[in-house]
Order: sequence, then C-alpha cells, then structure tokens
Amino acid sequence: MLDTLAGIAREAGERIMQLYERRDYSTYQKPDESPVTSADMAASELIIDRLQQVYPDIPVLSEESEHESYQQRRGWQRYFLIDPIDGTQEFISRSGDFAVNIALVEDNQPTLGVIFWPAGNSLYAAKRGEGAYKTTTAGSQQIRVRALDDPQSDPIIIAISRRQPRAPVLSRIQTDRELQPLPAGSCSLKACFIAEGKADCFLRLGPTGEWDTAAAQVIVSEAGGTIVNENFEPITYNQTVSLLNPNFLVLGDPRVDWQSVFIARQPRFR
Repeated sequence: MLDTLAGIAREAGERIMQLYERRDYSTYQKPDESPVTSADMAASELIIDRLQQVYPDIPVLSEESEHESYQQRRGWQRYFLIDPIDGTQEFISRSGDFAVNIALVEDNQPTLGVIFWPAGNSLYAAKRGEGAYKTTTAGSQQIRVRALDDPQSDPIIIAISRRQPRAPVLSRIQTDRELQPLPAGSCSLKACFIAEGKADCFLRLGPTGEWDTAAAQVIVSEAGGTIVNENFEPITYNQTVSLLNPNFLVLGDPRVDWQSVFIARQPRFR
C-alpha cells in the first residue's frame, strides 16, 4: 500500500506542477479566509479517484472535499487523510515549497504516510515500525533526525515560516541556546526537514487541520522524532467534532529537553 500511495502522490504532484508551470489555475478564498486554488481541487479529485479505484472500501477524507459529519466518521476504523496541496500560499507565491500529503489512519493513529515535494522531486515515506525514507533521483535512503553532539547545549536549528511573523514563535522560546533559523514553506516540508536532519524543531501557531500532520507524524516518528501539541501531549485524529489541530511542535533529537526550550500552556494564537 505504501508504494501505491507514493505513486498516487507523485501523479498528483505531476498534475500540480503542470498547472503551476503554466499558471493555469484560479485562486479563491475559503469561508475562513484561507486561500485555495483550482489546482488544490484538481489534485484532490485525482487522489480521491485513484484511492477509491484501488481501495473502494476505505473512506477518504480530503481537506478540499466535503467532510462527513462526526456521527458518520467516528466509526471509521481506517481511512485515508489527504492534503492535496499543503502550502497553498507557497503555491500561489511561487516559492515551490508545497507538498502532497497522503496518510492512512487506523484506530485514530496514522500508520502510513507519504509526502511528495513536487518542486524538489523528493518523496518522503514511512510505515509504522519500518523506518522513514527519502527518495530522489539519486535513489532512496533511510532518514533520521539529527543527533546533536551535546543535546543540552548545542545550537538548535529551528524551521520557521517564510510567511508568518516570527515574533510570536520566538516569544515562546525560553532558552539561552543559540538558535539558527531555517526558513521553509509548508508544515509538512518543515516536518520532513526535521525527519531528515536538516532542522531540529518547528513550532506551528495558528489554525491547521489533521491533514497537515497525519503523514508527517508517521515520517517524523519513524525517523526518531515526535509531533506533539503545545503542552507536549499527543496529537489526536478523528476523535472530536472539529478536524482542526491545536498549536503543535515537531521535535527532533529525543535527548533534548524540549520542555526547557519551548514555553507550554499558552493561549492559542488566532
């Protein structure tokens, strides 16, 4: 199944890049004022169609599709959770830092995840218990979070958004350790950079959906890291009426005392 999901993510990525390179898409605004494009919708339709052809008995939940009520989906034992373009604002601004996310969620936890970065022609994939891998034109290799020489004092590389103000994130950091910012785009790509050791941590403040973290959670976990909410508690899936995430952290080297780095239990930024 992981290979099948990877193939579908690549196909969707190729379709997105065709529209991206030709600038053949329209931009709209959702009711929550976040942007969406016709490329998001085209990718969503493609992914849903391919998944339903191969796995007709498994429900599919996409950010850009109509969402079933909680009464319907609360009984799902397994389902696919997708974000056809994670980083729509990056797509619109033409930075190239956007990705296709597909995850399989079983018993309310992601067990398979693929993230395809079309502009970088890079595929990140993981299956619970079997490690995380990155595939490029040079081949496939297992990835791990960066192991710091001194987990308690070495400089920390923090992935940080190009679009959002830095001040709210930096205000949540309470360490005197040196911080080295790594500007990046979508949430899932920041998570992948942590999984492969390019960065050590990432704090996301503000609204995201469960589709933003599901695939990344498998990949980061299998690479030795973790994704938790701002109180260092596990992220949940399909366990509430809302599909929105809390503020969350993506953390690398588990030997670091991350609770001494980030301030917990703060009001949610809106």
